[in-house]
Amino acid sequence: MTIPVIDFSKLNGEERAKTMAQIANGCEEWGFFQLVNHGIPVDLLERVKMVSSECYKQEREDNFFKNSAPVKLLKELIDKKSGDKLENIDWEDVFLLSDDNEWPLKTPGFKEAMVEYRAEVKKLSEKLMETMDENLGIPKGYIKKAFNGGEEDNAFFGTKVSHYPPCPHTEMVSGLRAHTDAGGVVLLFQDDVVDGLQILKDGEWIDVQPIPNSIVINTGDQIEVLSNGRYKSVWHRVNAKANKTRRSIASFYNPSYNATIEPATQLVKKLENEEVKFGYPKFLFGDYMSVYTEQKFLPKEPRFQAVRTASADKYDATS
Repeated sequence: MTIPVIDFSKLNGEERAKTMAQIANGCEEWGFFQLVNHGIPVDLLERVKMVSSECYKQEREDNFFKNSAPVKLLKELIDKKSGDKLENIDWEDVFLLSDDNEWPLKTPGFKEAMVEYRAEVKKLSEKLMETMDENLGIPKGYIKKAFNGGEEDNAFFGTKVSHYPPCPHTEMVSGLRAHTDAGGVVLLFQDDVVDGLQILKDGEWIDVQPIPNSIVINTGDQIEVLSNGRYKSVWHRVNAKANKTRRSIASFYNPSYNATIEPATQLVKKLENEEVKFGYPKFLFGDYMSVYTEQKFLPKEPRFQAVRTASADKYDATS
């Protein structure tokens, strides 16, 4: 079983209806799918591969193996010979790119390539959200407007640059522990060759197969809420590898911390004029992130319950 692969270029041609149906299926039945022919220039993707790999080798790799917490903790665990597994840390080197944080400076061409890539992948995310609007039967631009908290550009667009180095004891630590993503839409440019990413589908862990220059799409918790449960966020993880380094560049279009998130009105079923929202709360995304930070690797349902309780207390205090 493999996750769906969709030719995004056919969205504007004679096969538009078929392509829209494929995207709907990817969102509703999988929560993960891959886009090929998505419009991001191949030469740009090749530059991104090159500069991100060079950045890791020049600025990150040595420090990971000499000074990082995963390496130190794994060594301590091995010395104990207890047979235990590291439970609260990932075998991952990672840093975040956004419009207002410090970027790596030593790798030639890194910033230029990543600025251009982020602009392209942000455009792709907005096109994708419009297809979700259409498939869900909600107004065009609804998801984008909800995430921005209105018409202005307030949503957070970040890019997480990760490398999963070779691990001497893959049975003792995860590359990245299983979780669902907190935010909106995630666009992943993963390694062409080295696998490791898996999703949980019908109780079985399934590999997300590497396809050169594809973009892997997955929906986060906020899309699940906005779609009133039609599009579920999906558990996924990364397995550590013994002999290879895996590159992973994940960009995410997330709500502003001040954005109010709730099921779209058009998707709320009504029973005898009473709204039924299937348990999804109304909340500020910032409040959700406060809960998520503490519970990222735990089931998502208690997160929704916790933010529901916090929101109810807040509304009670102001009424």
